[in-house]
Amino acid sequence: MTDRGLTDMSGTGRAAERDALLLATLPHVAFDGWTRQALRLGAEEAGFGADEVAVLLPGGVAELADLLHDWADRAMVERLAAEGEAFTGLRVREKIAQAVLTRLDLLLPYRDAVRRDLARRAARPLSRRGLRQLYGTVDAMWRAAGDRSTDLNFYSKRGLLAGVYASTLLVWLDDRSDGQETTQAFLERRIGEVLAIGRQISGLKRLGDLAEAPFRLAARLREGRGTAAG
Repeated sequence: MTDRGLTDMSGTGRAAERDALLLATLPHVAFDGWTRQALRLGAEEAGFGADEVAVLLPGGVAELADLLHDWADRAMVERLAAEGEAFTGLRVREKIAQAVLTRLDLLLPYRDAVRRDLARRAARPLSRRGLRQLYGTVDAMWRAAGDRSTDLNFYSKRGLLAGVYASTLLVWLDDRSDGQETTQAFLERRIGEVLAIGRQISGLKRLGDLAEAPFRLAARLREGRGTAAG
C-alpha cells in the first residue's frame, strides 16, 4: 500500500479516495460491466494498488455499485446548495424537478454504467438494498427542497417522489434528445399527474397509507435498524 493510502484511510480523505476510485471505474463498467476487471482497470487508472482497493472497498464490486448511488445523492445536494438563491427561491414543485434533473445530469457521463447497474439488480427489484437506496435519494431531494415535515406527509411525499423518479430514470436511460428535452417533458407531466392525484385525495392520506409501510422500513434500514441485508 502506498504512503498516500496509509495516511488517507480515514474521514474525508478516505471518502474522497473512494469517490476517485468510483469515478475512474465507471467508464470501464460501460464495457466490462460491474466486474472485478472493471474495478482493476479503474484502480490502475486512479493509481490505487490492490491493497488500497481492498481497504477502500472491502465489499468489492457490490460495494462500488452501492457507492454510485451515494455519490450521486451527495453530488446532487452539493450542486443544488451551490446554486444558492437560484434554487432556494424556486417553488417546491420546481425544486423537486430541479433536484431530479440535477441528479440525472450528474449521472449522464455514466449512463451506461447506470443501465448495467439496473439490469444487475433487476432480479431483485424490491430488495431491501434497492429500497434503502431509493429512499435515500428521494429523502435527499426533499430535504434539499427544504422539507421539514415529520407527520404522515413525510412518507407520502417520499413515496410519491419515488414513483416519479423511478419512471423518469427509465425514460432518461434512452433519451437522446437535445438537452434531455424528452426527460424534462416527461418529468413535468409526471409531477403534474401526482399533484392532480393529490388534489383528489384529501390530504394525500390514502397515498400516504400506501407509501408509509415500505418507506418506514427504508428509513429504519437507512438508520441502521434493519436486520437483514438486501
